[in-house]
Amino acid sequence: MKRHQLIPHAYANDTQIYVFCRLADSADLCDKVSVCVDEVSAWMASNRLQLNHAKSEVLWCTSPRRQHQIPSGPVRIGTTDVQPVSSTRDLGVYIDAVMSMRTHVTALRQIRSVRRSLSRHALLTLVRALIVSKVDYCNSALAGIPGQLQDRLQSVLNAAARLVFSARRSERITPLLRELHW
Repeated sequence: MKRHQLIPHAYANDTQIYVFCRLADSADLCDKVSVCVDEVSAWMASNRLQLNHAKSEVLWCTSPRRQHQIPSGPVRIGTTDVQPVSSTRDLGVYIDAVMSMRTHVTALRQIRSVRRSLSRHALLTLVRALIVSKVDYCNSALAGIPGQLQDRLQSVLNAAARLVFSARRSERITPLLRELHW
């Protein structure tokens, strides 16, 4: 990968490739990535390993102003054409194309749908496992997010506390958050 001027990042059995380019050079970058992945796949095959092309994702990151300029066509990864995605999950953190963390915060809000199916204890365990742990785990990735997203994130925690206590939206949230040590 380094021979192709690509920056690899390996974690367990996942490998990510990072690279920067100008918009005008994006087609050349796609070709470079395709050739590199072909070489990695050949090396893996010679060592009795297999690259799973179906799990490959392509995420183009740019500013919101330039989103319309990034390539929308597929990138060839081995024998598979991979369509670019608008967000992806990386070690439990959702990353979107504009690096806003909006997808991550939105994903945390979806626990409400199981409220009536669980006891309070089970709900608290689920909230801690799926919401609080994700906020704690990736808090450094959330540093510097816009105030609007901070408000949404606080809203997620408030909604989770109300969910655990079956509290109405009109009830004060501070005592509930204190009782949960949030």
